[in-house]
Amino acid sequence: MNEHLAISPEVAEALDAGVPVVALESTIIAHGFGYPANRECALRSEEVAREAGAVPATIAVLEGKLKVGLSAEELEYLATNPDIPKASRRDIPVLVARGADGATTVAGTMLIAALAGIRVFATGGIGGVHRGAADTFDISADLQELARTDVLVVSAGAKSVLDLGLTLEYLETYGVPVLGFRTDEFPAFYEPSSGLRVDTRVDSAEEAAAIVAAKWELGLAGGAVLANPIAPEHALDQALLDRAMRTALQEAEAADVHGKDVTPFLLARIHEITGGASEEANKQLVWSNVRLAAEVAGSLAGRSS
Repeated sequence: MNEHLAISPEVAEALDAGVPVVALESTIIAHGFGYPANRECALRSEEVAREAGAVPATIAVLEGKLKVGLSAEELEYLATNPDIPKASRRDIPVLVARGADGATTVAGTMLIAALAGIRVFATGGIGGVHRGAADTFDISADLQELARTDVLVVSAGAKSVLDLGLTLEYLETYGVPVLGFRTDEFPAFYEPSSGLRVDTRVDSAEEAAAIVAAKWELGLAGGAVLANPIAPEHALDQALLDRAMRTALQEAEAADVHGKDVTPFLLARIHEITGGASEEANKQLVWSNVRLAAEVAGSLAGRSS
């Protein structure tokens, strides 16, 4: 056991018994929504995992410990302290050494999940290659983490404020399979489709589990993306979303917002411009991803039992 890991008794017992476990991130709690919507999203995510037969393991860095499975009080602390910094791979050693707190990103959550022995992680959307990256080199650490860490990430694709074409090219270069759940096209977070094709379509959680199991059995390091489109009834109106994104991107450029501050800025402005519609869509897609992740985790557990 890594001395820096603090796994909750429930999660530890589940892992020992081979019960399905799904990792959940904490950046979405500290930075994804305002209070109390963030708390609602986090608590409901854990409920959805349980309803689908898996144990939820929300992950964060608290007082320098890599926490895997949070209490209600710890979830409340994250939800009511938006100044908690994001914790990606590069940040975790600093937070551990200083005994500090951090809300884990996709990359940070993947890293800690793998240390704990968790193979399936549900999030909203992965990070990717930012628009204009040819000049700025602004590429999310999530993509490199997917290339090196053996965790399947279930997401609604990536946010359409990113360069989705280059994001898929980057994942292909580093050998990361992108699986489309009952779709041939890569979803764009608030939209079911981006017009870009995924590598492989899968039509069941069992099929997705079989593919990632084969990948790891072959000794092929790294994760995979299971892209789960937002349900049509929860997707945002295309014209409204396009207008919101144009405005948000223009404002981010004018305000010289860059790096890890870009995505929270854009999401906040899109929330304002859409009158809160984006927040409801975000919650619904997260819960859908958690449900699917629990099903995949259950299939993986069944294969190893």
